Amino acid sequence: MSNVSKNITISSQNLVVLVLAALAALAPFAIDTYLPAFHAMAANLNASDVHIQQSLAVYLLPYAIMTLWHGAISDAIGRITTIRWGLGIFVLASIGCALAPNVETLWFFRALQGASGGAGNTVARAMVRDLFEGPQAQRVMATVQMLFGLAPAVAPIIGGFLLGFHWQAIFIFLALYAAVSLWAAVKYLPETMPPEKRIPLSTKSVLHSYKIIFSDMEFAKLSIALGAVFAAFFVYVLASPQFLGKLLGFTPQQYGYFFVSTVTGMVIGSYLSKRAAGKYAARKMLRVAYTWMFAIVSLNLFICYLFPVKPIFNILPVALFNIGMGLVMPIISIAALDRHPKIRGTAASGQAFVQMLFSTVSAGIIVPLVWSGVFGLASAMLGFWLISALAIQQTRLWRNSKI
Repeated sequence: MSNVSKNITISSQNLVVLVLAALAALAPFAIDTYLPAFHAMAANLNASDVHIQQSLAVYLLPYAIMTLWHGAISDAIGRITTIRWGLGIFVLASIGCALAPNVETLWFFRALQGASGGAGNTVARAMVRDLFEGPQAQRVMATVQMLFGLAPAVAPIIGGFLLGFHWQAIFIFLALYAAVSLWAAVKYLPETMPPEKRIPLSTKSVLHSYKIIFSDMEFAKLSIALGAVFAAFFVYVLASPQFLGKLLGFTPQQYGYFFVSTVTGMVIGSYLSKRAAGKYAARKMLRVAYTWMFAIVSLNLFICYLFPVKPIFNILPVALFNIGMGLVMPIISIAALDRHPKIRGTAASGQAFVQMLFSTVSAGIIVPLVWSGVFGLASAMLGFWLISALAIQQTRLWRNSKI
């Protein structure tokens, strides 16, 4: 355990974990809370549903790009200062989204949200590994992921409720959430990057750091496996206005049925990962989880091809898939961060960038191509799972029987 974490009591440790989870959950809140409002926003801003859907890609691309910098910035100026700047800008951008008079203005402020919002998630990942080591790090990461996983379930419910007032209320909520998370981070989180350990920030040093981590094939393969397995589920989140609204016939207020069930699967998987840490070999857990996920994606394709659309048949496989995803994500994430302990913030940025790059490609290219039918979405899930499986099978984490 690190020197900083030795001074954290059990009660304060629980509070630290809650704050880290709140920071990590800002990203899914920024994505999922306004999904029920797509049609209302399109009508109010005189835009098409596709234009509003593209606001997801407009958010995700700057998010992915800036994740390359958030970790390096936090390595240079400290974790807490980075959170202050990132979330402060996010608050202002959220207010801008609420006041947008047209879709072009909405795109601009969504891009600003994406550029700033990743600071919380990226720095939170680095701080987990700054504070905790070994099986304890996996347990804490799994706990953060469990709490983080609640956001996609709660966010559309909140969005559906706030839509009863006006879609603008959703972005005011995001501004308040970010402001409260910022206050909690400043008040309760320790600074885990002291001045004597900081690395001067320059484009040359950042590029050198990324050359180090991405030339490490083990890190690259782990990051690809992590990003692709999350994307396998995330295609359904990105397609939810079409999948839930048009294919399944849900009202915006009913979106929670999907998110609660799928996030329950993620939470179960994260809990299993937490309980298994230090008891079972990572290699064994990965093999069990990937076998489980393959069985579920195969079942999903079978159901979507042979049976008519029905909510329970089309939602349950996604929830079951998330059990396996929730089990492997903490293991893969910690293994990747452990590859580069001296530049852990930059490693967290690289890991988050790959994950968001998959999500951006999904939002901008894959989802519009496959969201017209449930079989297309199931095929996209299988495709991303295959990428993840091929990547993880090339790693020492998968092959080494001693890990």
